[in-house]
Amino acid sequence: MAISLLVALIALGLLHVMPQLAHWRGDGLFRRWVAQLADTSAAGRVALALSLPLALCALLWWLLNRSPLGELLQLLFSLAVLLYCLGPREFESDLEAILKAPDGASREAAAQALAGENAPVAWNAPALGVAIAYAALRRRFAVLLWFFLLGPIGALLYRLAQTLGRDDSLRLDPASRMAARYVANVLDWPPAQLLTFTLAVVGHWEAVIGAWRRWHAQAAATSWYSDGPGFLGAAAQADVLIDIEAGDGYAEEHSDPLIELLRLRSALLRALLAWLSVVALIVIGGWVG
Repeated sequence: MAISLLVALIALGLLHVMPQLAHWRGDGLFRRWVAQLADTSAAGRVALALSLPLALCALLWWLLNRSPLGELLQLLFSLAVLLYCLGPREFESDLEAILKAPDGASREAAAQALAGENAPVAWNAPALGVAIAYAALRRRFAVLLWFFLLGPIGALLYRLAQTLGRDDSLRLDPASRMAARYVANVLDWPPAQLLTFTLAVVGHWEAVIGAWRRWHAQAAATSWYSDGPGFLGAAAQADVLIDIEAGDGYAEEHSDPLIELLRLRSALLRALLAWLSVVALIVIGGWVG
């Protein structure tokens, strides 16, 4: 866990200093591999698509461990995998692109780039808050959680599953698309739950937890894999709306999407620090024990 924490800190620092590192990520080999599996379908195709790259990752990890500089090489390998998975663009740089856009049309285009082509974003504070929350989950928090739990294999599993389940440019038959979406939703579920709770701690507790409870009260029993983590979007929207309602006569200012972007970015930074602090405490506890 200590090595994982060190790798995560280095990766986040490198992306902060050189956000262009995230742009170097390419998934052409994975796309060609998925296309080669056109003769299979449904869960079988998804399992095969994920198994080969994960097996290669595990094999390389094992081979590096047997070399004289095993720990150093494993650290560098973990760093490379994590940098690959924290993409497809650096999260903070996409937020900065919205803030620095010269006009309304550019801001809306930057917001759409943040959310991705498959999730249209209306230019208002609640909708932008939802888009930011999901982007933070899938580009940063979920990758980090699976990396801390399963190492580079966990981070790669999450990134490839999200590509397979949510990228409509991949040509999948309907059964494979549904199975891939199920896998992506399952891997989203635990980190989304933790992120929602963290946002409640660092933000408006009652609003966030209230939205979380209402979503779960109305959700189907199969929603943990059949639906995306809609509770995170509901919680982010509630957090933004309660801030607007508490404007004390300045609702117009508080409903400004850019102001809410700054506030939510600050909340997500505190959430990231909270996650890293918990991991650091676990590491220290292991040393003391």
